[in-house]
Amino acid sequence: MEILRKVITVLFGFFFIHIGIQHFLDPEWFEPIVPSILGNAKFWVYLSGVFEIMFGIMILVKPLRKYGSLGTSLMLIILYWANLNMWINDIPIGGVRLNAIEHVIRGIIQIILILLSLYIGRWPPFAKDI
Repeated sequence: MEILRKVITVLFGFFFIHIGIQHFLDPEWFEPIVPSILGNAKFWVYLSGVFEIMFGIMILVKPLRKYGSLGTSLMLIILYWANLNMWINDIPIGGVRLNAIEHVIRGIIQIILILLSLYIGRWPPFAKDI
């Protein structure tokens, strides 16, 4: 079971680093879903990219993993606001409009990512191996 956790940890960490880098390479892709009430969308895209890279690195570094995974979980909860904004206001991302089922799937994926992050950091309910 420990090898599975290690594989998930490495894939998860590099996934977030990759996504964070994408925020800098193609910010225009992410900008439409930033809630307009926040103001400058590019700023928020860059800021979230910084956190995604930082937490991805923290997940890969064992002494920082527990806090990186908690930070990732909290970030995913906060960033879901952008996904809700996209759903409620029917905003396309990458030129694609999602239907209700696709938005629900996106929400389920967000929950799975939060649970994986908690699993990686051994936070409750994953504090002890089964």
